[in-house]
Amino acid sequence: MSIKFFDKLSQNFIELLYDKDDYNVIVEVENEKSFTAHSNVLKCRSPYFRKELENIIPNENNIKKITKPTISSVIFDIILKYIYGGIVNFENVETRFIFDLMITANEFEIEELTKKLENLLIETKSSWLKSHFSLVYRSIFNGNNFKNLEKFCNDIIAKYPNLIFDAEDFASLQESALVSLLKRDDLQLEEVIIWEYIIKWGIAQNSTLPVDLKEWNDENFTTLKTTLQQCLPLIRYFHISSTDIWKKVKPYKKILDEQLWEDFTQYFMAPDEPVKSIILPPRSILIQELPTRTTELIKPSSAIITYEHVAEISSWIDRKSSTYSLTNTPYEFQLILRGSINGFNPQTFWDICNGQANTVVIVKVKGTEEILGGYNPLIWDANTVDDGYGGSFYMYSLSSSFTLDNSCACYDDGSYEKPIRTAAKNNFSIVDYEVFKIIKKTN
Repeated sequence: MSIKFFDKLSQNFIELLYDKDDYNVIVEVENEKSFTAHSNVLKCRSPYFRKELENIIPNENNIKKITKPTISSVIFDIILKYIYGGIVNFENVETRFIFDLMITANEFEIEELTKKLENLLIETKSSWLKSHFSLVYRSIFNGNNFKNLEKFCNDIIAKYPNLIFDAEDFASLQESALVSLLKRDDLQLEEVIIWEYIIKWGIAQNSTLPVDLKEWNDENFTTLKTTLQQCLPLIRYFHISSTDIWKKVKPYKKILDEQLWEDFTQYFMAPDEPVKSIILPPRSILIQELPTRTTELIKPSSAIITYEHVAEISSWIDRKSSTYSLTNTPYEFQLILRGSINGFNPQTFWDICNGQANTVVIVKVKGTEEILGGYNPLIWDANTVDDGYGGSFYMYSLSSSFTLDNSCACYDDGSYEKPIRTAAKNNFSIVDYEVFKIIKKTN
């Protein structure tokens, strides 16, 4: 029989952390904030610190110094308390803070804490993960340690590939992220479209390649082949039509193995005869009609929100405790105004929205990845200056005037269940804003 006294042990180690007499490590973080620690504890709890401390020469006082200028002092304080006491307090913290803590824990190779936070986000903060999808997706492939989050994101992208493949920054997608998607048997894109995206991505990685394919030489093709060496084996070539092989694949024949091209010829002439190349299975079709690159997330497409957001906002409008499924959303979101197209002048808003009822306003905040919004079930009236359009229906509080500078405001008078924003200042700048007419679908 054994008796465990972890609580007291944790308390004693936390006391050791604050003991300034015997430390032999100083860690300097953001804004030159310094923390003292003990090398044996750090090395025992973190492979990162073990490797780092072995390569640092101590000063004349036998103190080793580590500098991490990009890490928040608040986050590092929590990391240290976890290292010493095994305790992390999540009371009154934003989801973004938990996400940043997870990224930092991974940087310090603290696997237990990283995995715990990863699973916590998936199990309890999935809505936040979806609304900050780009940030999350581009953060989790550094080091390839977030397998559960990778699956969470790829499950979404497999169904809605346009989220990534049609994104403006698709060319900057990490190779490991792209490869993980190509391995999916349920990626809902036609194989020839996948081929074209891969070629587009590969060319974008090499800015010196000629724009006109007719000007390419053998060295150019070799460069593209080398860039795509992890991607090319994952294309389901034998599930591309012969017409598309001829029109879309043949121009890049030189990046393919000679044997593969010979097998193409044989396969289309005598499909029952065996070939030497590996034939990957076709991707499974989860929906009746595969999306092409022209499919829009919302018609007209939104530059801010996705189908997941539409389902969630629709649930809020109907005051449902659970979120509508993506195939059971009862409303259509018809875009009637976008700041980046129609302009940010307040008069433009009133020219377009005056007299409109049942509208949702969506705002993307500059520099924070926040998406704010409000639902107004009543008619916008340019002659009425009162803010109280069905106040109980508002999901968020928004100004009806939008500018790109620091002139937007969001005020909470305490009538909401949760704070609308946790930023220190009410004023903020925006990247863009959109107004949607909400239309009930008819069966």
